[in-house]
Amino acid sequence: MTSGSPGMKDVAARAGVSVGTVSNVLNRPHLVSEATRTRVQAAIVELGFVRNETARQLRAGRSRTIAYVVMDAANPFFNDVARGVEDAARTEGMAVYLCNSNQDAAREREYLERLREQRVQGVLITPIDPSGEKLAEMPGRGTPVVLVDCQAPDPSWCSVAVDDELGGELALTHLLECGHERIAFVGGPMSVPQVRDRHRGALRALSAAGRPASALVLLETDALQVAEGRRAGERLAGLPASSRPTAAFCANDLLALGLLQAMTRLGRSVPEDLAVVGYDDIEFAEAAAVPLTSVRQPRELLGRTAARLLFEEAAGEEGHVHQQVRFRPELVVRASTGAAR
Repeated sequence: MTSGSPGMKDVAARAGVSVGTVSNVLNRPHLVSEATRTRVQAAIVELGFVRNETARQLRAGRSRTIAYVVMDAANPFFNDVARGVEDAARTEGMAVYLCNSNQDAAREREYLERLREQRVQGVLITPIDPSGEKLAEMPGRGTPVVLVDCQAPDPSWCSVAVDDELGGELALTHLLECGHERIAFVGGPMSVPQVRDRHRGALRALSAAGRPASALVLLETDALQVAEGRRAGERLAGLPASSRPTAAFCANDLLALGLLQAMTRLGRSVPEDLAVVGYDDIEFAEAAAVPLTSVRQPRELLGRTAARLLFEEAAGEEGHVHQQVRFRPELVVRASTGAAR
């Protein structure tokens, strides 16, 4: 046996076959008789042979991997979407790279460049900026892209998203029906498309109810994280009692959970002193000390659907039509909301 890790020549010599036969067993087993396959597979096990997947990918010009670039790997929403992506990828014999941009545009650009260099079959991404230059370059350079949890900027992209404007409208309509007149919108930064759409939907609900836009108090956050929700709770509690909102719609569940924590620490009751609605309906929403009313997104379905579209893009079949899939959100009412006093 040659020095170092055993190679295909070593397997061929141990099994008494040609290198070409070993290659067929690895890549086209249907061309090899069962007896020969068994002999080659036994030699592989005996020698501890591991195929050089990187070299094979270089010869083929593409890898057996796809990537999902998320905005915040600490957010369980993206983990649930990634689970759906992985389920779909496994059925195609693919592996998934999970990359975290952490809401950093420069970091997102670096990942996109590295993934292109790695010759991944395609990229799923929840982008910071759907019209970003580096992202726009990817398809033209041979790397298919599907946008996840984000509306496509034009029909030349495939995308999978939820109607976030409708989600914002559902949340605000619920709070208005509970009798709340002063409501806070907690979310940010407003440069994030999903945040803007949810805020826009909330304003639409106010307009439909004949209420002015000023009835919605904007508490913009620097990120969509629990700590930012706690800080927003402190800001809200510091407002004059005469103008303090009695309800809050948070742009995601992490903000809502942080807001709940702040209310508890400040000795305020939910929903008696403040009704709270989140967005995403992650697992922790129902398990919170005060179960959280939330706008549910079909998280794993988003991932599976996006992966399916990516595989269709990567196949490059003639006549392929880009699809912009949009799911309808659902309001899930729990104990964190109730009628205003």
